[in-house]
Amino acid sequence: MKNTLKQKLHNKTLTIGSWITIGNTTVAEIMAKAGFDWLTIDIEHSSITFDQTQQLIQVIELAGVTPLVRVGENSSYIIKRVMDSGAHGVIVPMVNTKEDAQYAVDCVKYPPVGKRGVGLARAQGYGFGFEEYKRFDREDSIIIVLIEHIDAVKNIEEILSVDGIDAFIIGPYDLSASMGMPGEFNHPEVKKELQKVIEFSKTYKRSSGFHVVPPDPTLVTKKIDEGYRFIGFGLDTLFLGTSCREGLKFIRGKK
Repeated sequence: MKNTLKQKLHNKTLTIGSWITIGNTTVAEIMAKAGFDWLTIDIEHSSITFDQTQQLIQVIELAGVTPLVRVGENSSYIIKRVMDSGAHGVIVPMVNTKEDAQYAVDCVKYPPVGKRGVGLARAQGYGFGFEEYKRFDREDSIIIVLIEHIDAVKNIEEILSVDGIDAFIIGPYDLSASMGMPGEFNHPEVKKELQKVIEFSKTYKRSSGFHVVPPDPTLVTKKIDEGYRFIGFGLDTLFLGTSCREGLKFIRGKK
């Protein structure tokens, strides 16, 4: 099984995905059939369990969409479990140094490339597809680092020099929070640091990413124009909540 998302990341082909924070397979199926290239199950900022994560991966995969998991931390235990559940790759938070990036690679890849322990779970066909999965892990598993701290911006070139990192994605909320200005994306200092990343992304050999949290497509097109090619568009709760609020606002405004 060839991972087409990995190829697109390396070719800097535009892909658009979204975030899942509701541990319900119906929600995942609706979003998977909406036309996204990839969907990320967020187990850092949600109550989604490991059992639910595997079920969501199954639904997303069956719909022909690439399932990724945003893990709660750069942890061998967590990364190993979601990869064994069948995730095609992980988005790893708070990668602030070259050493953090190397550790993420070690957690995803089997020896001799990395240090991941071997198990026989869903990803390995429950013991009947280990050789095929071993090749997939070596050649097609995806590792995306979150640049979401001011330290990561300062060290971005070293972080992305690590062999095995396929792309990066900006986490704007945590980045601004690390500067003492959570959510203040238009603050001059925050904009200055984001501009540094934009300039770097133009020379980076692989896809650079940004999570546009508000479900506003005009903000996505702006990021595309800036050169980002791995773009997270909204998340499940905001798609649902925004639609409800805007509909009610329109209805009540007509009275």
